[in-house]
Amino acid sequence: MTIPTLPLLSLSEDELSILTMLRSDLLDQRFKLELFDAYFNGEQIVRDLGISIPPQLKGLHTVIGWPRIGVEALEQRLDLEAFRWADGADSSDLLEIAEANDWFDEASLGHLDALTYGREYMAVGAGEGSDEPPLVTFESPMDMTLAWDARLRLSTSALRECQGGGYAFGLSPEQRLVTLYLPMQTVYAVETDSGWEVIDRDLHNLGMVPVLRMANRQRTADRIGRSEITPEVMSITDAACRRLMGIEVAAEFFGAPQRYILGASESAFQDAEGNTKSAWDTYIGRVLALERDEDGAVPTVGAFTAHDPSGQTKIIDLYARIMATQLGLPPHMLGYTSDNPASADAIRSSEGMLVKKAERRIRRFSATHREAMRLALWVRDGEPPEKSRRIETVWRNPATPTIAAQTDAAVKMVQAGILPADGDVVLEMAGLTEDQRQRVAAERRRARGADLVRQLTSLSAADDQPQPVESDAAAGV
Repeated sequence: MTIPTLPLLSLSEDELSILTMLRSDLLDQRFKLELFDAYFNGEQIVRDLGISIPPQLKGLHTVIGWPRIGVEALEQRLDLEAFRWADGADSSDLLEIAEANDWFDEASLGHLDALTYGREYMAVGAGEGSDEPPLVTFESPMDMTLAWDARLRLSTSALRECQGGGYAFGLSPEQRLVTLYLPMQTVYAVETDSGWEVIDRDLHNLGMVPVLRMANRQRTADRIGRSEITPEVMSITDAACRRLMGIEVAAEFFGAPQRYILGASESAFQDAEGNTKSAWDTYIGRVLALERDEDGAVPTVGAFTAHDPSGQTKIIDLYARIMATQLGLPPHMLGYTSDNPASADAIRSSEGMLVKKAERRIRRFSATHREAMRLALWVRDGEPPEKSRRIETVWRNPATPTIAAQTDAAVKMVQAGILPADGDVVLEMAGLTEDQRQRVAAERRRARGADLVRQLTSLSAADDQPQPVESDAAAGV
């Protein structure tokens, strides 16, 4: 008689220790991540120096969206298009998993979070049913963290925390649900008055944590990743916002030129009934009817020079050039233009740093996508795929060459005999997307099939025609 092993209804001491450690790390990083999010959304609080801004304009909020422009300009060049086997085998099984999880659209969101926060997480689990494909999700670092083994370059545990996300377990929106990822199981627990109550355990027995980290700007001593919104970017953004606020203040005080009147009597500022006019009524009067004084002198009327904001705008242009250097963007993307417009070649040359940054991000992010796909195959098949079978990720070219230039390069490669004319690599060099390349391949197969049918038809018709009979004279008889 065997006694079945019942799952624990509460966390063990080791599990509770891991959960407490990861939850402390998650809460510790929350403020920094919210600061990056504020700069990305233009909701940061600009520190006032308390010198040039009057108290009446303390609530004035100026926004410059340079951090968002810099992050999105880089993310827009990171387009994941397809997965395929490196040996050229049929990759329909990879496409099925990707389409079931809306992988390519979700990847753009994951890349955006990784560039903004410095990292993004990918979690892999089983589908809802036995016949369902594996579930792959992109998780924000605002809700997830993990413990990392630098020697093995693997995560040892991970935690995801959410509030109001326990509908699958019949929980109320106010209850806090945590998911603790461990090498052999995934634990779902809810916070109660008496502590953490386990509501489900998924014994996957993978031997590894099914969570991967997509880190941006890693270093050997910092595997967590860094945001593209660096302290330099935040400092220049604050300075430019204060300069814009200075322009707003100057518009309030010096938008209308100040006038002065010398030698006028008090009656000049009174209406017909002897009431004193307001300053505004006096200012907007188009004609100032002033009387001579007792000496017969006419009052002197003039206006001060209006405020010129061009000095402020030149400083903002300076900030735009500095910001373009920090973000690796062409200055025209930040609104800075010179009197002589740049040529097309000059614009492409100025995008060189941005293109190189995109290529580096593609290299780093590709590793995470490949490992996530291998993990999804592992969950689906119950065993890891062979290491000899490599998975490739297909990305769109991060540069922006013209179609004519790409086609010309592909044609020259074919003419030199380096590439076959009907190969898929030529289509990729020409700038065709993965869907377009598949359609071209299908059209080629149909064309080859039609040619084969025509050849067989012509041969069959030739066999059916009667052969001419030679006469005796022609045969030499």
